[in-house]
Amino acid sequence: MGMPAGERLGMDIKRAEQSLMAAKQLAVRAAGLTVPQYAALLALADSPGISGAALARTCLVTPQAMTVVLKNLEERGLIERSPHPWHRNVLETRLTESGRAAVEVADERAVVIERAIADEFTEGERATLRELLARCEQAIGRGAAQL
Repeated sequence: MGMPAGERLGMDIKRAEQSLMAAKQLAVRAAGLTVPQYAALLALADSPGISGAALARTCLVTPQAMTVVLKNLEERGLIERSPHPWHRNVLETRLTESGRAAVEVADERAVVIERAIADEFTEGERATLRELLARCEQAIGRGAAQL
């Protein structure tokens, strides 16, 4: 083995990420949403009219995964899509009133998780944690580039 298991940080990062996703899933379930659906609706609340491709980038998923999420949300009447006025091959995506109501319910509960995380750290520690996570992301990119 090239590195002892106890020195590997990847499992610690994955464990924290899985705990976060499980807690968020529990939070957004009350609104009848999955975490990816919640993330898409939350991003749409901030950026009405955003394209599916831009929404995928914002939510850190592939365009194909976002297409599935958007199809489901549209079928449920939580979003509506229409051609962009100038770029007819681009669909603008907007929340419906039902979508707005669903994201509000989900976000009220999801914020409980976010507050619990934030309350665990001082403002300075939160800034440090963000810096450390950004460095992790850069290191992962460098490592992947060597493969």
